[in-house]
Amino acid sequence: MSSFTHLQSENDLKEIIQTAFSLPLEIGGSWGYTKASATIIYHTQTPLPSFEHTFASMRAYTEMNLTQEKTDRYGSINVKESKREEHQEGSKIYHQVTYEITAMKESEYNHFIEIYKTSYGKENFDLEAHFEARARATLHREVTHWFEVSHLLQKED
Repeated sequence: MSSFTHLQSENDLKEIIQTAFSLPLEIGGSWGYTKASATIIYHTQTPLPSFEHTFASMRAYTEMNLTQEKTDRYGSINVKESKREEHQEGSKIYHQVTYEITAMKESEYNHFIEIYKTSYGKENFDLEAHFEARARATLHREVTHWFEVSHLLQKED
């Protein structure tokens, strides 16, 4: 199984996301690996679970593709929420969200796509074996994200 280095954000996280994905997000803090490095969500017009999923997808793509050497890059990255908890510490409210991530090395994925394109419909193409091989080549990860959502969920007095 591959391991991925936790991202460091010495620059402004909002600026990093804007530069890498051309998406303006009202965020602060860090990449959300721990509660102490939670991603702070200041504002969103998107439902909060959707916003958090979008950020989790960007973090996964940054870890697994953008920061990797070309031969080590992953593609076909899919992020699916599997668990959600809410924690409150004083006036701070956190979401601890666990995601299941699946991905495949870009080179392998491109190879499977090419085989599929050139072989599908031909008599000797074993579609079931093709998809079984794809499943074996797929990496599965479980990751946790911490989001501080106090600014969005503050209870009114």
